[in-house]
Amino acid sequence: MKKLLLRAVTFFALLIAFTSCKDNCVETNTYRGYESVMISLNELRTSVKTLAPQDLVNPGKIYVKDNYLFINEVKKGFHVIDNSNPASPKAIAFIQVLGNIDIAVQGNILYVDSYTDFVAFDISNPTAIKEVSRVNEVFTYGTADGISWSYNANNQTIYDSKWKWYTTTQEVACDPRPYYYPVMYDSWNLSSFYSGSSNKATATNGAGVGGSTARFAIVNNHLYAVTNDEMKLFSLANPEKPVKDASIKLGFGIETIFPYKDKLFLGTTTGMQIWNNENPNNPTYLSRLDHVRACDPVVVENDIAYVTLRSVNNFTRCGAANANQLDVIDVSNPATPILKKSYTMESPYGLGIDNKKLFICEGRGGLKTFNATNPMDIQQIQHFKEMDTFDVIPLNGTLMLIGKDGLYQYDYRDVNNLKLLSKILVKKEN
Repeated sequence: MKKLLLRAVTFFALLIAFTSCKDNCVETNTYRGYESVMISLNELRTSVKTLAPQDLVNPGKIYVKDNYLFINEVKKGFHVIDNSNPASPKAIAFIQVLGNIDIAVQGNILYVDSYTDFVAFDISNPTAIKEVSRVNEVFTYGTADGISWSYNANNQTIYDSKWKWYTTTQEVACDPRPYYYPVMYDSWNLSSFYSGSSNKATATNGAGVGGSTARFAIVNNHLYAVTNDEMKLFSLANPEKPVKDASIKLGFGIETIFPYKDKLFLGTTTGMQIWNNENPNNPTYLSRLDHVRACDPVVVENDIAYVTLRSVNNFTRCGAANANQLDVIDVSNPATPILKKSYTMESPYGLGIDNKKLFICEGRGGLKTFNATNPMDIQQIQHFKEMDTFDVIPLNGTLMLIGKDGLYQYDYRDVNNLKLLSKILVKKEN
């Protein structure tokens, strides 16, 4: 009997030990991180090609010229869309241009950045776009989609990264946490709109119209390209062969540029700058209006500047301050801009203004429309929530809206009742 009992105790002790050894769970974590990319100048300059129409996957800047839309696919090139009928836009082609973020057009020549280079394309035949010239090694670094790149002139190599989803698994003790679910998060969740000109007031001298997040602007046969700390000038006297002129130091955190009358308005992470552009060959500094550190697109109409400030969390390069708002600034005397009023917003990105009709992108919060007849008493009209938006162009009654989920177009002639004309949704990556 004692021997039998001893055997039973031994059996149960072994069973408990065996169970304890196997009493582990598997925890799965999925996160978004970086994967390094290196590109040689030769690879960069031989990669340009015209492809069949492609799906929108990661759209960036949007630009309008006549009946055509040009939509940047971040760091990959740009889509060409026939928009002669906004209710039925037709994709024509995709032009592969590595490192492309910004777009501007004057006449029949389209200008883009391609990492370190500045490239001109002939678009007189939109179905057969061709490169006509490039200015080499103009830009040395940049930021797009929350990732920075840099150029090393010594080995003529561009160093970049791209987002990549990673999955890790590990065994963990089950007892402290009896139920496990996959964890998914971004290691960084940043946006930089980077991002030109904005709205119909800038469509002059044969130039097209860009969004409020643009870093390119064309005025009087000159193209201005702003980087994080400089404004680079290009002469377009011979449109097919742009020539780089001066570079002007601007300070840190430059994000966007908006030309209005004979002034250039720069949105920065710390304030709005105003530059006198009476001499297009030599813009001169006039003034700035400081604000808390936040992302800062700007548009202007009737000597009133509208500035959105966005600062979501500690991980955004715009700063950690809680400043999600619309600022209304009197710029009738550009030497002394005056903040007149601020309106609380959710998480504002790009914006557009046309004849006192104001449109503000709220990121995942969608699109808001406002009556800005009285800038001191702006009234919200509509809120479209089921979209993720970051820039907008109101032009001749058609509102062109770009966001993480695609292109939307509305008829805004009746600002109290926007009507959806069409949409091109992004293709979700697996």
